[in-house]
Amino acid sequence: MRPNWDDVQEGSALPERVVRLDRADLVRYAGASGDFNIIHWNARAAVAAGLPDVIAHGMLTLALAVGTVGDWCGDPAAVVECGGRFAKPVVVPDDAAGVELRVVGTVGRKCVDRTVRVDITVFCGGEKVLTKARAVVRLA
Repeated sequence: MRPNWDDVQEGSALPERVVRLDRADLVRYAGASGDFNIIHWNARAAVAAGLPDVIAHGMLTLALAVGTVGDWCGDPAAVVECGGRFAKPVVVPDDAAGVELRVVGTVGRKCVDRTVRVDITVFCGGEKVLTKARAVVRLA
């Protein structure tokens, strides 16, 4: 059921979302976004840049977080603002399993203009990889 502004309460949790990423997902995202930075597909270049291995695009991580909010509100176009801080890189191993991300969100504030601020955190391996992330959503 889609949330209604009158019924949403500050502090209420959004449904948790778990997403698995593998190297093929990074290639697809690179093609869609046009971000072909070598650290997102070449392990030697990633290590030479001081990273442990190939990492996911930061904007891919943010997109997955904001997509969780869009799923919750039932209309991705209702998200009118978003942003976040990339706290740690998401290392994506070169195997079939990939890496698991866990997205959690909470309604942080209801505003008089019928929007709500959703506070989001993304975890990878128990560590926060996206912090201070927020999405502002206009609800019916």
